[in-house]
Amino acid sequence: MSLPRTYLDWNATAPLRPEARAAWVAALDLVGNPSSPHAEGRRVRAVVEDAREEVAALVGARSAEVVFTSGGTEANNAILAGGWDAIFLTGLEHDSVRAPARNSKARVVELPVGASGVVRSAVLDGHAQPMRGRRALVSLQMANNETGVLQPVARVAAMAKAHGLSIHTDAVQAAGRIAVDFGTLGVDFLSLSAHKLGGPKGVGALVIRESASLPAYIAGGGQERRRRAGTENVPAIAGFGAAARAAGRDLAAMHRVRVLRDRLEAGIRALTPAAVVVGAEAERLPNTTNVALPGTSAETLVIALDLAGVAVSAGAACSSGKVGTSHVLEAMGLEPGLARAAIRVSLGWGSTERDVAAFLEAWSHVAARRERAVA
Repeated sequence: MSLPRTYLDWNATAPLRPEARAAWVAALDLVGNPSSPHAEGRRVRAVVEDAREEVAALVGARSAEVVFTSGGTEANNAILAGGWDAIFLTGLEHDSVRAPARNSKARVVELPVGASGVVRSAVLDGHAQPMRGRRALVSLQMANNETGVLQPVARVAAMAKAHGLSIHTDAVQAAGRIAVDFGTLGVDFLSLSAHKLGGPKGVGALVIRESASLPAYIAGGGQERRRRAGTENVPAIAGFGAAARAAGRDLAAMHRVRVLRDRLEAGIRALTPAAVVVGAEAERLPNTTNVALPGTSAETLVIALDLAGVAVSAGAACSSGKVGTSHVLEAMGLEPGLARAAIRVSLGWGSTERDVAAFLEAWSHVAARRERAVA
C-alpha cells in the first residue's frame, strides 16, 4: 500500500493551477497562426495578447514590455548574451545566469555577499566607476531559488543607473510570491517562468523596458516585437496568462504560507536543535526554508524523506543530479560539511497544515536515526 505523498518542492515547480490547465486545453483547439491577418489568426492573436496583459499586470509592467520565451533560462540567456563589455553578478545567481556570463566575451566581476546571503552593494561603486561609457550590465536575482533570500534590487538598480549601467533581475522565484513592480524597481530587464507560479512548463517571459537597448536574440521573423522570432506557443502562453492572473489574486494569501513555513522551521528546531536554517536572519520569500542538519548529507536526507512520502530537494532542481556543494551556500561562506547537509523545503498556495505535520513526522524519524548513528 503506497503512502500518501506530501509535495514540498514548489520552488522546483508548482502544481498546474486549474485555471491554467483550462486555458491551456482550450487554446489547443484554436486554429490559426497568431501572425495571420484572417479571422482565425486574429482570434489566436487575441489569446496571446490577453495573456501578455495578465503577465504584465502581475509584475507592474506594460504589456508592450513583455516578450514571451520558452522559460526563465531562455530569458536569462537572452540578456546575459547581449554583447556586454562587463557583467556584474553575485556568486548566488542561477546557472542560467552564471553560465552565459562565463561563456560571453564580457569581463565578469563577482560582487561579494554577506553570510546572510545579501549582496554587499556598496562594493558596486568601486567596480562600476571604470565602466562609465562602456556597455555594462548588473544581473541580480530578486529571490534566491535555494534559500529564498531577497536582494535589495531597487537600491542596487539606483546605484547601477548612477554609473550608467544596465540592470537585470531574475524574478523567476519572486513573482507570485511577493509583490513585484517593474515600474518602480528601476531595472531594465526582468525574467519570469510560468511553471514556478502554477502555469505550464516550457514558457516564460522577458520584460524589457522600452528604452532599454537589446538586440533581437532570435532572428527570422517579426514575432514578439521583433526580439524573438518564431511562432508563439499559444496554448502554453494562454496557460501562463491564466496562472499569472490567479497568482496575482492569491498574493495576499501568501501570509498563510509564511505562517506554515514558520511553523515548519519551529518544528525543525524543536526536533533537531543543531539544525541550521540558512539565511534565517535575512528577509526571505514566505515559502522557502533551506535547512542543514550536521552529521548528515543532503542526498541521504532527500532520499529518506522521499521514502517517507515527502518530496523536497537538495539545491536547485536544475542541478539536483549533481554531487557537490551548492555554489549558493559556498558563496555565503557556509562551512562545507554543513553546506553538504542542506536541503530545500518549499511550500505554495496549496500547502496545508497536514503537509507541515507530515514533514515534521518524517523529520523526527530522520533525527532519531541520526541520533542512533551518533550513539
